Amino acid sequence: MDSGSSAQMASKGKLNPNSQVNGSSSTIKQSSGEPFSVLFVCLGNICRSPMAEAVFRSLTKAHNNIAKIDSAGTGAYHVGDPPDPRTIRTLEHNDILDYNHAARKVQSSDFTTFDYILAMDKDNLLDLQAMRNRLIKKDSRLKSEMGTLMLFGDFGGQMREEVVDPYYGTRNGFEIAYEQMVRFSQRFIAQVLDSDTKEAGGGD
Repeated sequence: MDSGSSAQMASKGKLNPNSQVNGSSSTIKQSSGEPFSVLFVCLGNICRSPMAEAVFRSLTKAHNNIAKIDSAGTGAYHVGDPPDPRTIRTLEHNDILDYNHAARKVQSSDFTTFDYILAMDKDNLLDLQAMRNRLIKKDSRLKSEMGTLMLFGDFGGQMREEVVDPYYGTRNGFEIAYEQMVRFSQRFIAQVLDSDTKEAGGGD
């Protein structure tokens, strides 16, 4: 089984006033030149979020301002397990051959460790928002240290696009999810990484 509010990004981020994403209450923030980190989240961390992590790793190999890329689940159903074989086959079919991961559950520290926490669907987002709110209730000082929490699909070009859990479906579901991961990642790179690189380097 693989299968969630806007948060303030850590002080290393800078507000981009022109990058409000479709249907999201979160505002995309750009790195100010310091390396930053991204966490992808689904339910069980064996299908969607590890696929997102692997695709994002593959597409950002040329970027040196990524400090950390990881994935996790809101549930503990598969802690320690490798990705679903269908996820691995889909990645290998698309020439991503070097990905290894052991499923883990989202930890409280993730909310202050990662600059972007990207949920695969609305249920994941709601669960993450609830976790975040509980942490803030315990210690309100944490709010200013927390990263941006949003749907990964807010980078997809369609309003509030979700990645459907392919666990109980056919391989086609994994192929659809892969296409979404590539599209979302490319738009994240264009809106956050590349725009920051151009700004820092004075490019076109």
